[in-house]
Amino acid sequence: MFDNFSAKKLVLASNSPRRRELLKNLKIPFEIKIRNIPEESFPSYLTKEKIPEFLAAKKASFYSGEINNPGTVLITADTIVLCDDIILGKPGNYGEAFKMLELLSGRSHEVITGVALTSKDKQKVFHSVTKVFFKHLTKEEIDFYIRNFKPYDKAGAYGIQEWIGMIGIEKIEGSYFNVVGLPVQKLYSELLKF
Repeated sequence: MFDNFSAKKLVLASNSPRRRELLKNLKIPFEIKIRNIPEESFPSYLTKEKIPEFLAAKKASFYSGEINNPGTVLITADTIVLCDDIILGKPGNYGEAFKMLELLSGRSHEVITGVALTSKDKQKVFHSVTKVFFKHLTKEEIDFYIRNFKPYDKAGAYGIQEWIGMIGIEKIEGSYFNVVGLPVQKLYSELLKF
């Protein structure tokens, strides 16, 4: 079953420990390559689904030297959190994180992850959307979470797998793993086709 993967060299280009863990749990061998890539902007005309796709493909362009071998497949990804058409990136400080969680409190939002699979000859870009519903969060709950979990490396200022997800998320529609950072079921299917 895994012959398709053994013939390829998979490279995950990500600083995210969550993405690494999710890919590791697929039991597919891969290497990790990390470069300091600036947070990228995107054209304003892009639809919400195309934004993380654009950013994932843009990340891949920084690794062009890593995919000279025809058997190498590079995996790059980018996740955005969208609430009321406002894109919530990674908070820079406590105040930004607090504002983001206040905005998400008591309502739904979308988590959209774009993934790019890039080889020497081709590129496949796709996305996954998950709708997340938060209960009303008290100021004390938000403060406790930020102080104890410091979610400054997470889009939308939260991790679904952490305390805030356990006490605050009422339901989701779509892939749980997409919210963690990588839509692994879709990634697996796309890798098989790629």
